[in-house]
Amino acid sequence: MQMNDIYAMTADQDRGKWFDLLDPVTGKPSSIRLKIAGPDSEVQNRSRLRLADELAASADGDGRVTAENRERARINALARCVLAWEITEDGEPVPFSHANVVRLLRAANWVQAQVDAFADDRAAFREVD
Repeated sequence: MQMNDIYAMTADQDRGKWFDLLDPVTGKPSSIRLKIAGPDSEVQNRSRLRLADELAASADGDGRVTAENRERARINALARCVLAWEITEDGEPVPFSHANVVRLLRAANWVQAQVDAFADDRAAFREVD
């Protein structure tokens, strides 16, 4: 591996990879696809920095952050890692926006768990030689 390989991996991870959300019971692909930035991407790096800022801004005078504010910031950070999607609601495409990604992530814990696991999986973003 050379230095330019590392930069190339970061650039690839910034472009993201498609991930099929799986049914939590059957494990079969759902009709929901998300394009997610990789764990070493600048996208995720900026999201982590913004998470720290959100937590600092929501701290009280003693530096404490409520569980509700911490969870809101965590979901916002995860949502910023989603770059695009293919999803419908009532048969119509749902517009891609940060607010709509947050809405999806809040719909069920299993959705958050799958997106979080994929976003953190370096192997998923590695091209096989």
